[in-house]
Amino acid sequence: MGAHSLDLRILDPGLHMKNLAELKALQQRLQEKATAHAEAERKRRELAEQREREANLFRNSVGDVKPLNAAPRVLHPPPKPAPIAQQRIADDEAVMKESLSDEFSIETLLETDDALSYARPGVGPDVLKKLRSGGWVTQDQLDLHGLRVDQAREAIGQFIRDAVKRGVRCVRVIHGKGLGSMDKKPVLKSKVRNWLVQKEEVIAFCTARAADGGSGALMVLLKA
Repeated sequence: MGAHSLDLRILDPGLHMKNLAELKALQQRLQEKATAHAEAERKRRELAEQREREANLFRNSVGDVKPLNAAPRVLHPPPKPAPIAQQRIADDEAVMKESLSDEFSIETLLETDDALSYARPGVGPDVLKKLRSGGWVTQDQLDLHGLRVDQAREAIGQFIRDAVKRGVRCVRVIHGKGLGSMDKKPVLKSKVRNWLVQKEEVIAFCTARAADGGSGALMVLLKA
């Protein structure tokens, strides 16, 4: 009974046609896949051959190339910040510290002689005597003619500082006799004396001899 039924299925024309159609469809799909694979492989080979041709063309064009002997790279350090002008700052601070006052008076400090001499405490009388007699060589001088009071004050301070830095001991400061002023009185004479007393670098001064300017100038002795 079972064998007979199997023979009937095999001999069924409809079933046979269906199986045949499925087989053909399967073969068709396999063929399409094989064709697609072959096409992809063909394109891959063509692309590889094209790249090889381009590489050969480039190599043939440039010829035998050797690398350049480049010098070692030099790393430049970043620029250093500008140096601080320490000396200028110190000088500016000295100017502020040593600013001269017009309110200071030395009338009681002057010796009542013709030379109106002044000496700091501890300076011996022989020093003033030598200064009055011209025993010290005048090494530099400052002429204040034509300067206003504020200009003269600043000039005095700068002149004394520079002289001490250079090791100068004896200088002459010309303040004038006031002959060119409206009231014919010396404008700077008393002020210069007041300013000099306030300078620690000044240890003595006196009115200059007639040959050195007389009452229109002062001989100033600076500390060593």
